[in-house]
Amino acid sequence: MHRRTLFTVAALAASTLVPMAALAEFPENDIRVIVPWGAGGGTDGIVRKITNLAEDNLGDASMYVENVEGGVSATGIGQVMSARPDGYTIGALTYDSVVTVPYQNMLPTYSMDKLKLIARITSEPDAIIVDATSDYKTIQDLVDAAKADPGQIRVAVQNLGGRVHLTLLQLQDLTGAEFKIVSYPGGAAPQKEAILSDEVDVALTSLGDFANLIDDGTVRGILEFSNAKNPTYDVPTSEEAGIDLQNGSFIVIAAPVDTPPEAISKIETAYKAAYDSEEFQTWVSKIGVTPNWLGSDEVTQWADETAQSLFTEMDALENTDSK
Repeated sequence: MHRRTLFTVAALAASTLVPMAALAEFPENDIRVIVPWGAGGGTDGIVRKITNLAEDNLGDASMYVENVEGGVSATGIGQVMSARPDGYTIGALTYDSVVTVPYQNMLPTYSMDKLKLIARITSEPDAIIVDATSDYKTIQDLVDAAKADPGQIRVAVQNLGGRVHLTLLQLQDLTGAEFKIVSYPGGAAPQKEAILSDEVDVALTSLGDFANLIDDGTVRGILEFSNAKNPTYDVPTSEEAGIDLQNGSFIVIAAPVDTPPEAISKIETAYKAAYDSEEFQTWVSKIGVTPNWLGSDEVTQWADETAQSLFTEMDALENTDSK
């Protein structure tokens, strides 16, 4: 299946340009920050926290978070794409915004070309979790066992074809291990039940999803698919283990593509100051999510490479299923 690059450089339309004189005072108005998920969720909490801190770096302007749910994040992000590109509407993208919606062509008007990515602020890597009494102490123990007894080690994922399923398929490809994949739709709760009842040997989700069981010593993580160390849990990263695989959810701040560079720069600077603050770093270290900054010069390439790699995996999965 052919997929074009997501983040091409869009031509500037003269009709959408903001007068340069107005930029000197940016921001003069309040800034709307769209979260494409419901209030009270993990993404909502993180965006509200860092936005409240970022607001302090933008003079007298206020920043207000608005939850716009629907379409696996497409409804809210679609509003960012169609907003006037003046810096006064931005939004928070997650994995589904960058991967799921574009891949499935869920909304005809949805195109990542319509966005300017400003910064990635956090990542919540996929992780391998085992029972506290498991013989698998390291990822190498697990891989060696799966090679010695192909298809016998049971690994709980959520939806087949979903993100963590793809992470497991990539791990198999990279290591030559072969697992028995067991799907538990409905989020992390069924995975917890499965590992507690010994239906499976391993669960693949995020450490945050299993935080209560990690905290009480019932389970433990043996690997996070990340290059950044988790500030809450002392779990090896895939980079430390020599496995070239990073995947998981994330939060990226974005604006309409034609937003003037001066506005983008001020927004990025405000969020970077909030990110670097002791208050944010202390807060995020308590919720099992990894602060993982990428600025505007790097985040677009990272997002494009991440999406294209996952598109390839999903195409391969579809081709396998159709045989």
